[in-house]
Amino acid sequence: MTATTVGACTVRAYRDDGPACRALGRMARGRLPPLPATVAAAAATAVLLSPRGDGGPAPALFAPVIVLLLAGPASTHPHTGRLDWLVPPISRGIEYGYLAVLGFAQAVSAPLVYVLIAVLALHHYDIVHRTRHGSRPQEWVLRAGLGWEGRMLFAAVAGLSGLLPFAYAALAAYLGVLFGGESVATWVRNSRGSGVMVDLKEEEA
Repeated sequence: MTATTVGACTVRAYRDDGPACRALGRMARGRLPPLPATVAAAAATAVLLSPRGDGGPAPALFAPVIVLLLAGPASTHPHTGRLDWLVPPISRGIEYGYLAVLGFAQAVSAPLVYVLIAVLALHHYDIVHRTRHGSRPQEWVLRAGLGWEGRMLFAAVAGLSGLLPFAYAALAAYLGVLFGGESVATWVRNSRGSGVMVDLKEEEA
């Protein structure tokens, strides 16, 4: 996969940004290059997820805010750089890694952590598959799904409240119904020739 095989609009569709990320992107007006910001966000997440032995508050709980401030303003950039196709997989690594490490650190059961990440992975696969067929999940579904930054923020707040196992279960169930239901309904409509197609070349509002 290279910049010549993945269009800029397709790369942006793969990002799975939420409302908070898009709001910061609109403020920056697409002026910030996405790859350096995303790499910096990944490095910051890795540092904050490092184990601590002093018994103080876990810095990992504050990682989503830092990641959002670093990567969010670059979300509306055209993503036309030669290596900008790396941004979505790095973002996936940040989200999956954060949810896994935070869950295990706060004694969330391994099957529950796996189910949540599996739901997200299937959602992101669905975005890729649909995009290659000229469509994508409807905008309201992407907003309702909170975006990668919104899901990390939700997990962080639950971690601070000591409710992370419940939050992971609720999030997995909610996203599973939301993404799974919308995906099945859309593919059924498409198979009947009445699917809603989205022009990926149209700029997001």
